[in-house]
Amino acid sequence: MRITIAHNNNSETLKVVAHLKQALEKKTGYVFDAKYPDVVISVGGDGTLINAFHRYENQISSIRFIGIHTGHLGFYTDWHGAEIEKMVDALFLREPETVKYPLLEVELITEANERKRYLALNESAVKQISHTLEANVYIDDQLFENFRGDGLCVSTPTGSTGYNKSLGGAVIHPQLKALQMAEIASINNRVFRSLSSPIVIAPDQWITIVPKADKFVMTVDGNQINVCNAKKIIYRISNKVIRFDRFGHTHFWSRVQSAFIGDNDAPV
Repeated sequence: MRITIAHNNNSETLKVVAHLKQALEKKTGYVFDAKYPDVVISVGGDGTLINAFHRYENQISSIRFIGIHTGHLGFYTDWHGAEIEKMVDALFLREPETVKYPLLEVELITEANERKRYLALNESAVKQISHTLEANVYIDDQLFENFRGDGLCVSTPTGSTGYNKSLGGAVIHPQLKALQMAEIASINNRVFRSLSSPIVIAPDQWITIVPKADKFVMTVDGNQINVCNAKKIIYRISNKVIRFDRFGHTHFWSRVQSAFIGDNDAPV
């Protein structure tokens, strides 16, 4: 087994990383390999794991991820820093079982018909920073709406708890292989009209955004890309998935409850 550790440089995180390395040194049958790992252990928060995902996205089909959080429970981090020994024992004593989450495929097509592809774990957004974004939105090949506003956000089910939720989007269980699009501050009056509600589309469908601007900003998991002369952007569920080791896996709705509601002692 080839293992690598991804982490931030927070002082608490570095203590957990040192503990993790000590626990791994007691085991046999593995090597550290940051270039071609089988297992990526992320120590930190969801942001650390998302960065690790993008670092290894070209090898995503052969990698399993394990998330260790050093603060609050994240949506991609199952283990706490105090559970290092238990996590390492499970890693070496059990046959690997994985849980799979869908990914978002983003295809940017330029006016010169150049194609650039990106993968997103959470979401991708199209925005106009200083002006109103105008865009035609298609579902499959059918025009759905003429949008005017600050932007549009397309998210995965796991990403539905992030930026999408702050836009008023629905929280979707990751077993539902669906895409969600939420509008960002849309303009709706007697002249301009869009749905003004989030939409969820089936896994075999796709969303195409055709911006009516030479320059705009596209984000992929928060990373900003300045785009010029784009013809359209196509969003669909990728045929690739991200895999997490299942042992110690926290139920999705338990994560949602912990993150957004907190303790609830009301009787059933």
